[in-house]
Amino acid sequence: MRTLATALALTITAATPLPAAAATTRPNPPTTAVAKAAEPRPAKAAQELRYVALGDSFTAGPLIPAQRGLPGCLRSDHDYPSLVAASLKARLTDVSCSGAETTHMTHPQVTTLGVNPAQLDSVTSSTDLVTLGIGGNDVGFGKIALTCATASLTAPSGAPCAALYKKTLDKRIQATAPKVAAVLRRIHAKAPHARVLLVGYLRLLPDAVGCWPSVPVATGDVPFLNTTERHLNTMLATTAAANGATFVDTYAGSKGHDVCAPPANRWVEGVLPSHPAAPYHPNQTGMQATATRVLSALGKIKNT
Repeated sequence: MRTLATALALTITAATPLPAAAATTRPNPPTTAVAKAAEPRPAKAAQELRYVALGDSFTAGPLIPAQRGLPGCLRSDHDYPSLVAASLKARLTDVSCSGAETTHMTHPQVTTLGVNPAQLDSVTSSTDLVTLGIGGNDVGFGKIALTCATASLTAPSGAPCAALYKKTLDKRIQATAPKVAAVLRRIHAKAPHARVLLVGYLRLLPDAVGCWPSVPVATGDVPFLNTTERHLNTMLATTAAANGATFVDTYAGSKGHDVCAPPANRWVEGVLPSHPAAPYHPNQTGMQATATRVLSALGKIKNT
């Protein structure tokens, strides 16, 4: 089985030319038996790097062209796992699915258009690399976005969402930590030799000033929700470190690429997407930024 280090080396190492042979007296042709023995043997083909991608919609890339696999999972062939696999020339098994929670790592996920098998079923002892992006749906980010958008209509300059949730979201994040840890332990048990990366979430909102009404989040709720997302990513980083995984920080360095950024600068789309992607989800540029960070974590390229 080809190791991850070998795969990375093969992507950046050029073939070394052989030195020119010195002029010598031409020897007599070898006998047939000797000639066959002297023929170079073809190099043994290196095995492909086996890469399994697990995760939710921030992994799957809903509505980014072109969609593939189970329709209900809204999985793109240009999500970050596909981009990473192409760079590493790896054999990809992408079982990510929009709407996935930690429970769907070990149990089937029923979607509107079919059932996605338990994602961990795709991880085996021969797996070399696993990326995992999970946790946001356990906290309830989809419903939170809808609730906060509705609340902003009556108090656009206030902080109605912060008043509603208070410490509830931090408690949900804390409750999600052991669930993510359990998934990481199962990955290690099923693929003891694999490199495991836990991928965080791209920045959704600016630090303080939003862009209501184009993105319906009340003024005071922008810093509240941004802080909540930072707490989620911090929990994921801590959980990764405690469970033998590498955390991939996609939030850092994403300032100015949130839902309120100009369309050309966005990595995540708003309520009315300017690029093919689901609302409040990464677009193609965001997936490329995530792939760059994953590859950086693997040591292939420098993070910029």
